Amino acid sequence: MIETPYTINGINHCELYVGNAKQAAYFYENKMGFKIIAYSGLETGDRNKVSYLLNQNKINLVLTSPLKDGTEIGLHIQKHGDGIKDIAFIVDDANSAFNHSIKKGAISVNKPKLIKDKNGSVVIASIKTFGDTIHSFIENNNYNGVFLPGFKVYETSPKKDSADLLNIDHIVGNQPEGEMKKVCKFYEDIFGWHRFWTVDDKDISTKYSALRSIVMANNNEKIKMPINEPALGEKKSQIQEFIDYYGSAGVQHIAMSTNNIISTVKILRDRSVKFLETPKSYYKKIKNRVGEIDEDINILEKLGILVDSDDDGYILQIFTKPLQDRPTLFFEIIQRKGSKSFGKGNFKALFESIESEQKKRGNL
Repeated sequence: MIETPYTINGINHCELYVGNAKQAAYFYENKMGFKIIAYSGLETGDRNKVSYLLNQNKINLVLTSPLKDGTEIGLHIQKHGDGIKDIAFIVDDANSAFNHSIKKGAISVNKPKLIKDKNGSVVIASIKTFGDTIHSFIENNNYNGVFLPGFKVYETSPKKDSADLLNIDHIVGNQPEGEMKKVCKFYEDIFGWHRFWTVDDKDISTKYSALRSIVMANNNEKIKMPINEPALGEKKSQIQEFIDYYGSAGVQHIAMSTNNIISTVKILRDRSVKFLETPKSYYKKIKNRVGEIDEDINILEKLGILVDSDDDGYILQIFTKPLQDRPTLFFEIIQRKGSKSFGKGNFKALFESIESEQKKRGNL
């Protein structure tokens, strides 16, 4: 494990570039249980873009749209559709994080900048990572405002209850074939991260497609990022489909944790959130594969929740369908009961479900 002269203390937020931030915020609030808590735009003095901050427990999503033609934001949306631009880290020293990263070979996006308002000051810097995605370094020790300078508290009407999503468990980055190891080396060289978990195409494959994945984790393992690439298969894999429609490497999904996945999935299904379907045959051998679990398997089958186990315990997980028309970004809901793995035993069922959706889209 390589020590760095700064500390990453977690994920501050993920920023999505979207075509219509106001309408996207309505979806995340009314379907996914988030609350709009802050806003930046014309009314706050930003003449170029508008952003809504949505929060659910420790999860922060920023939805940003351009207000003018020909902006970097607009070009990003034109190329990729709605998707994640920035995975922003909370750091104790943004200057040190940026300077150390550049020294190690990272490419600068924004040099460290001090921004402030009546609530204090924040230092922000950012670097490139895979595709057009960036990592920002957020040093906010001296700020007590709602989010960042430039944002104001958003006055919203009473909304539906939270879906009890707690924090970001992991964020998955899809890479073109042959790029996975290069991206993992980037995280090793730039941040001093280490390999936490790995699977190859012998572990994750169906009759038609396969993938390889290496999970990278930071030193305190508060952040985990599986890095995927497609493997050679009879037909197009879901990873390649993502690359084709996103236009480059990018964030495939965010996994959000809950303490009660059954309750959370019921809430989301009641709000018409669409999940991938699980083959009925999956549940016939589940006890033999994972052993005894606390949950009623009949309820898990009804809701389509997957289960996998390892030496430390088990996990329950389920995946939404893509949240936009392009078959790109989706969410995972996950509950960990001891297990620190990523559901290797579920990948075959998951792939078969995704392949069923690919077939409907004419992309298998």
